[in-house]
Amino acid sequence: MRYMLGDEIVDYYHCIQHDPYDDDNLISLGKTSFGNQVRINRHYLEADIRVLTGFIEPHFFAGFSGGPKSVLPALAGFESVWTNHSVANVAHPKATWGVTRGNPIWEEMKEVALMTAPSFILNVTLNVDQQITGVFGGELVRAHAEGCSFVKKSAMIPVDQYFDIVITTNSGYPLDQNLYQSVKGMKAASTIVKEGGAIICATACEDGIPDHGGYADLLKEGGSPQGLLEMVEQPGFQAPDQWQVQIQAMIQKRAEVFVYSDGLTESQIVESLFTPCKDIRATLAILKRKYGEDASIAVLPEGPLTIPYLSKN
Repeated sequence: MRYMLGDEIVDYYHCIQHDPYDDDNLISLGKTSFGNQVRINRHYLEADIRVLTGFIEPHFFAGFSGGPKSVLPALAGFESVWTNHSVANVAHPKATWGVTRGNPIWEEMKEVALMTAPSFILNVTLNVDQQITGVFGGELVRAHAEGCSFVKKSAMIPVDQYFDIVITTNSGYPLDQNLYQSVKGMKAASTIVKEGGAIICATACEDGIPDHGGYADLLKEGGSPQGLLEMVEQPGFQAPDQWQVQIQAMIQKRAEVFVYSDGLTESQIVESLFTPCKDIRATLAILKRKYGEDASIAVLPEGPLTIPYLSKN
């Protein structure tokens, strides 16, 4: 908290870290129209003024970040996160970059956020140098929509073809701190890679896989991309971070994924079900022999911060 907010804020203001497992500080709001129970942080609901802050960028299954995400999942009970991020929702064709309307994940997020009657939101957009490029404040739905429209024009790029090979990043520090987060960069690449193509992801992973959270354990339990899908699709299966391994498996069903990282050992990359890449230039040469010297190649230097999409879609 001191790193994020600074000593002065932490020393002179009451700062609360939301705990989705703390039953005493969660208040039930009943069910959403999707049939899911929802509980929200007591301190937020009991406040006289409720201001939601956030950062708007393309999101790989919620359409865009910011806006209603500041309530669900940010201030919700754990069960609401699981039902919102369910296997069926994550697999929905509209649960992808830049899509809000008709996206079941975002639609339920919006519904829950409005149930809490937020006073207003204050969201920003950033460039690659972390400088603020836009400020969007006011009523939740309208202000967020304006921010999303701005981001779509500035950070989403139409292309007219799929590519044999896509080289991506996770946009550098701090977004590429671990392999879990780097799935977002892979997802960006998967939107324009050919079926049976290849993705090369360059990511620092200073925080490893990481060791915390459920991601690494789920990868080990699934054992393969197909095994991951079969695991999460079991009736009643629920586990933290299941959505991330599901998305990873969906990407790997479409293309082979190579990982180049100074923060991971070769065995860690293999255990995470990816193909190690020791040298991007050498891997690219091997892939060009596979797909031909005239293989089509795309490069996403900013990974999930600049999202390509097929223009006809």
